[in-house]
Amino acid sequence: MMRRITKSLALIVLTAGCALLSGCAIPTSDTDSSGQDTEEISFDQLAQTDFNRTVTIAMRDNLDSLERLLEKLYRRNPAEWRKTGKPTIEAAIERGRSMIELGLAPPELAGLRDIEILAVALDPAYRGDRVGAFITGMASMIISAHDGKTRFYISDILTAEHVYNAARNIEAAAWLLATRKGPSGAPLLRANEMSAAVTNLSFEREFGALIGRLDLVANLLDENLRRVGINYVQGLFFFNFLPVR
Repeated sequence: MMRRITKSLALIVLTAGCALLSGCAIPTSDTDSSGQDTEEISFDQLAQTDFNRTVTIAMRDNLDSLERLLEKLYRRNPAEWRKTGKPTIEAAIERGRSMIELGLAPPELAGLRDIEILAVALDPAYRGDRVGAFITGMASMIISAHDGKTRFYISDILTAEHVYNAARNIEAAAWLLATRKGPSGAPLLRANEMSAAVTNLSFEREFGALIGRLDLVANLLDENLRRVGINYVQGLFFFNFLPVR
């Protein structure tokens, strides 16, 4: 009798496990395109903790936000994408997306990185692709703040202060984008728009999302380090023996 019950339980567990694995392996076809995308299970995830996954997903979403800002700015400032030498705006956007993922600067700014690129992009004297420089500068800065990585594993050690500083730099960049003007008195780049006919604050929302995710990761980094110390002290306090089998 006991053996039959054990076999039945094993069969139930096996069936449930297969169903769970099938659900994870087969993506649904009716996913809402406006929702958050999920990432399929990959072998390298075995080397990631829950915290590593959180930071990896936050980085992915930050780069996605930058890609959306790139497209929005090119459409609001068509003269900028034409400076790329690409025949269409779609080709210019695709070029920009590749540069975002790699954290690269436009060719004329080769050798510069993170805040150096941002400083040039917001200089009224700059005559190159200002949108490309502005967005790739932010991408390079965010990636640099995460120790030059976009995926994170158990062995990675990030500095909360660097990520926090990246959030403050995004705030400064957004403010300068909204306020700094060229020699003619026109904005360096047209972004948010508020008028009697049109209200467009989509740029501000993307900047807010970037800042929020970076601040969350910075706070989690501080908390993660604090919990390591607390867990160690708790182990000593309760005198927990470690398992040997």
